[in-house]
Amino acid sequence: MAQKRGEPVSGIPTSIDGVEQMLAAQGYVAARALSTVTFLSLKLGRPLFLEGEAGVGKTEIAKVIARALDRRLIRLQCYEGLDAASAVAEWNFAAQMVAIRTAEAAGDTDRDALKSELFTEDYLIERPLLAAMRPQPGGAPVLLIDELDRTDEPFEAYLLEALSDFQVTIPELGTIRAPEPPIVILTSNRTREVHDALKRRCLYHWVDYPTADREMQILAARCPEAQETLSREIVAFVQRLRTEDLFKKPGVAETIDWAKCLLALDVISLTPEVIADTLGAILKYQDDIQKIQGSEAKRLLDEIRKEAVPA
Repeated sequence: MAQKRGEPVSGIPTSIDGVEQMLAAQGYVAARALSTVTFLSLKLGRPLFLEGEAGVGKTEIAKVIARALDRRLIRLQCYEGLDAASAVAEWNFAAQMVAIRTAEAAGDTDRDALKSELFTEDYLIERPLLAAMRPQPGGAPVLLIDELDRTDEPFEAYLLEALSDFQVTIPELGTIRAPEPPIVILTSNRTREVHDALKRRCLYHWVDYPTADREMQILAARCPEAQETLSREIVAFVQRLRTEDLFKKPGVAETIDWAKCLLALDVISLTPEVIADTLGAILKYQDDIQKIQGSEAKRLLDEIRKEAVPA
């Protein structure tokens, strides 16, 4: 029986074709190479490291896998200055202070006993890395370590233990190992190079901008209400934009957003005026918008329509 769209699969697919079908059922149109490395990551239990420009679907694949396998998605959003305490666990100092004051008021002066009570899991605030090491209903969770390039090297070094042995260490409690390794997906927009030691623990894939044909498939899957004529114009215009000298080229996410904006405006065909009014959906820097507005938008639109006409 064919799997219904959006319905979780019963287990991890046993083939590359199975992975393609699993992703497609969730509206994610993957290139064959991405489906292959995803299959290998799932089959071998290896973390998957995805690099590429922002908006090409790196984060989305983790969400899709979690939905498809009916697993919990645990997301660690990286940022500059992220440390182990914020990523693994923190002690609830406020609750500990209340416990200390309560013990003092009750006349409990046994410091060793109080200390042993304070540093237990009752006072532990669980963060993403520790949560990913816990058993979860339905199977091991999907751990998304998003935009790793925003962190610094010390945090990368800390991740080596987690990704090598699927365990984290909390000094007061010891080492906590995952009974079943989580499905780990790391993403990077390559604003800086991630250290080789971390990459060696992962399977690697560069997620590139899609071809026009695949972007049409993506748009059909994610925005099926768009007419094919409008979709072709949208994809052709965005594809052409990516060849221009822009500060930030639009990703697939922007293509989908733009299509939804145009549909909300009841647009049935692109015009220079419509493009000028909605450029903020696909370009996120004012310099880029100014460069494309007006006659430049008309030139690009004329070119794609000329190419669409058979010779």
